Amino acid sequence: MADARNENILTSSLKVLLILVVTAYQVSAASNERSFTIDYEKETFVKDGVPFRYVSGSLHYARVPSYYWRDRLTKMFAAGLDAVQTYVPWNFHETFPGEYNFQGDHDLIQFVRTAQDVGLLVILRAGPYICGEWEFGGFPGWLLKHNSSMVLRTMDPGYLAPVGRWLSVLLPKIRPHLYSNGGPIIMVQPENEYGSWFACDHEYMRYLHDSFKLYLHDDVLLYTTDGCSARDMKCGGLAGQMYATVDFGPGPHSTKNCFDIQMNFNRGPKVNSEFYTGWLDLWGKAHSHTDSSVIANYLDQMLKYANNTNVNMYMFEGGTNFGYWNGAEMRPYVPQVTSYDYDSPLSEAGDLTTKYFAVQKTISKYKRLPSVPMPKNTTKYAYGKVQLRLKSTVLNMLSTLSPKPPVLSKYPLTMEQIDHYYGFVVYRHILKKSYTKATLNISGIRDRGYVLVNSVSAGMVVREHNRVITGITVKTNDILDIIVENQGRIGFAIEMLGEIKGIISNVTMNKDVLTDWKIYPLTIENAAHDKNLRFEPKRFDETVRNTVKTSILLTPALFEGTIPAARDGKNYDTFLKMGPSWIKGQVFINGFNVGRYWPAKGPQVTLYVPAHILKPAPAKNSVLILELESAPCSSFRPQPECSLEFIDYPILSKPKGTAAGRPRPHHRYQLPVTRRRSAESSEPWRLLQKSVPRNKL
Repeated sequence: MADARNENILTSSLKVLLILVVTAYQVSAASNERSFTIDYEKETFVKDGVPFRYVSGSLHYARVPSYYWRDRLTKMFAAGLDAVQTYVPWNFHETFPGEYNFQGDHDLIQFVRTAQDVGLLVILRAGPYICGEWEFGGFPGWLLKHNSSMVLRTMDPGYLAPVGRWLSVLLPKIRPHLYSNGGPIIMVQPENEYGSWFACDHEYMRYLHDSFKLYLHDDVLLYTTDGCSARDMKCGGLAGQMYATVDFGPGPHSTKNCFDIQMNFNRGPKVNSEFYTGWLDLWGKAHSHTDSSVIANYLDQMLKYANNTNVNMYMFEGGTNFGYWNGAEMRPYVPQVTSYDYDSPLSEAGDLTTKYFAVQKTISKYKRLPSVPMPKNTTKYAYGKVQLRLKSTVLNMLSTLSPKPPVLSKYPLTMEQIDHYYGFVVYRHILKKSYTKATLNISGIRDRGYVLVNSVSAGMVVREHNRVITGITVKTNDILDIIVENQGRIGFAIEMLGEIKGIISNVTMNKDVLTDWKIYPLTIENAAHDKNLRFEPKRFDETVRNTVKTSILLTPALFEGTIPAARDGKNYDTFLKMGPSWIKGQVFINGFNVGRYWPAKGPQVTLYVPAHILKPAPAKNSVLILELESAPCSSFRPQPECSLEFIDYPILSKPKGTAAGRPRPHHRYQLPVTRRRSAESSEPWRLLQKSVPRNKL
């Protein structure tokens, strides 16, 4: 019996072993059947042994709610695209050191799987730096906590250590979804447009190459992207190790000239990794627009140029900089708007545009379009006007917005130093003596400061042009508060270095350095959860309240209201119209940070509100407004003018006749110099030292 039992056990073990061997063989065989490589001799990509060229489009999962990923990707597939290209913003997943978020809207792998389900390949721009007009180019703000002079994108050990930790988390998640392993990812880009960076450090690029190979092995094609210049290609590329591609928009750089530059650097398939379908918007500038026929004609020109031409349209859908995720430009400092519509083929809300159909028609000349039903635009709904009421001033609500004890410091600390990387901070100082018609100097403001004395507005300081308030009269023991807004970190060029936020140098009254500060990091979302707190007018001096009857007295402040339900009780996409009554601030709906508004500057007037953040009837939908400058409310009682409106269409270009900054010409066929400017390689260290004042500690 024992022998028989042992024989049965041995037989069962052999069967299990045989199954494992067969399964391993099948997996290996399937893997071998899937390949994406380059035939350098024939200058073409080869997919599964067959010459292949792709037409793809950029969509950033961090700018589109996961609720709408399938909708947007399906529309891209229906347009005839082969692939979707997307960035991986490091700060979107590791907002605080060692705390990783890959859930919900942050679920990169689910986005990749959804693309594959729809029928799209994936081109992954994994970073660690992405640019993308995203906050700090994708770098987390906490990188600068201990070392504000860290030299990003170089072999600086203080930079490489957190980069290495991040890649050890990200890349193992990616590997199972590479094309050769059964997934949709055909190409991965370490870094981004490195040729535009001043360092031109090939040792750093080799470090990234080796790190990606360590985790991804030889299972995927690594590539680089750089601007249309020999210098950019030389500094950004790593010949023989990562395939170098080029990026350019419609004219004046001709298709031939740019592809010649690429081919001079490495022979292979011609690739424009960023063919610009539009452009970004900045506060105070004109709304960007590129005509559909221009985009369609240049796309046609590139695809006609050679059979091995591959094109990625940047962007195919731009999406939205929800929350505090917008980046900023430099010279002078200008933050980007909340909308990243980009004048793309798919609008910010995912709608099919004239440009979409023009692109689709062009693609149909070179490949058969998929036989799928044409996706429909989502329904938009005008929820109408919402009456708002004052909830509280920011200073009256400090214990809710900043529930922990304040940080105490002799001199102002930066936002990074107090572990608060985005949004708002209050700096409070109790005056130790009286001043008459004094000058308050806040030269280290990053980026915008609202100054109050005993809770009454004394003026505003701005990073780019006005950092001094004159004529201030105060008494001993008066309370000086400075509410500081981080408007977004610069994400491109050498000005990224030292891009710390808050108050970054000493504050003086006349020539006296003000010491002993209480610093309150603000979490505005907390106000949405505090249903009981209301404004307490007794905290204001009665004389001031009776003599200064302006809305400025009430700001910065929070206002709240309830959004009416749709007639059928369902939820729909909508657009929140902020102008002209509201000046500048932040919007939260049901606690979701919809983004910044600034219709007084323009060009953006409305904020996109996706349906999924609203609750179905009979639940109440709340809207919370943080108005920083001047509310349309001149008393403490509810007023009809203290309202806003939800409409069913976007307004991204401020109406003519209103002050939205000096318009600039629509030369969108030429690449703006702010993105492709040469890297200021001369004396970068001296420039850095000038741009980062030090706290006097």
